[in-house]
Amino acid sequence: MLPQMVAPDPQVRTDGGADRNGWGMPESPDVHRSPDSLPEKPGPRRGRRPARPDPESGPVALLAHRLWELKERAGDPSFAEMSSRLGAAASKSSLAAAARGQTLPSWETTWEFVRVLAVGRLGRDERETEREWRAYWEQARSESQPISSTAESVPAGNEPVGNGPAPAARPFRVGRPVILSMVSAVLAGGAGALVTLFSPFDGESAGERAAPHESSTWAEPRDDSVFEGDVTYPDGSTVRRKTHFTKVWRIRNAGTVPWEGRYLTRINDTPCRAPERVAIESTAPGQAVDIAVRVRAAAAPARCKIFWKMTSEDGTPLFAGKKPIFLDVSVE
Repeated sequence: MLPQMVAPDPQVRTDGGADRNGWGMPESPDVHRSPDSLPEKPGPRRGRRPARPDPESGPVALLAHRLWELKERAGDPSFAEMSSRLGAAASKSSLAAAARGQTLPSWETTWEFVRVLAVGRLGRDERETEREWRAYWEQARSESQPISSTAESVPAGNEPVGNGPAPAARPFRVGRPVILSMVSAVLAGGAGALVTLFSPFDGESAGERAAPHESSTWAEPRDDSVFEGDVTYPDGSTVRRKTHFTKVWRIRNAGTVPWEGRYLTRINDTPCRAPERVAIESTAPGQAVDIAVRVRAAAAPARCKIFWKMTSEDGTPLFAGKKPIFLDVSVE
């Protein structure tokens, strides 16, 4: 026969007020509470913090180390915050990869990383900052490129290799098919073809060295743009709440590369609503193009300043050294 269990007096507390279960034993949170019900402990942001690259391990890691130092001086924002709220025209994954130090990021991604922190948060001069970091990036690129081998190539075939005299050149022989072709050309072209056909092959033997072929000068393609102005709703315009309006900018293709498959991509959010990106019409070098964006005004009085950057079809930012264009209106 089991002894009768007596429930403890709820008024009696022998542990200084600690919570106890129905049997007078201390409550065990690890046993009777699920992990989700436990109070969260204060601490750093969730997720494992990326490992900081060793600046001594190579030029790309040194560049990433400098990016980390800049990020910490600017308050250590997250990459998602840099890509959204701070307005970097690069995805958070691209920014994170730039700071990882494993592969050299593009200059466009590097500059967006630097611009929103050094210029946007720390208030540094944009031109000086761009010049400084462009030098860092160029240094990392030049030092990380493999050095091409300049060793002499090994002679092919079974020809002897050594310090002895070089073998005499084999005499040039004209085969029967070649002779027949030459005769046919003479019969078809007459005396002029005969003179041309049997002219000396070597310019020196004819008393005159053949003039080298002059190659046409080749210029490297240049991609550039010039902002020509606001066509509609200049900065500071006023719009009524909940109304729709169309903002139009005019931009000129100032480079030598045709614009194909390009977009104007929004890089921040405001109370006014606008599409994430709009297509830019095909624009030849030297031509200007009007880019229109349909915008819905906010439902309450506000200021809407929306920034836009030109990107490729896959979202790669273009013209990293140029400031974004923007819409700046007041909603009443």
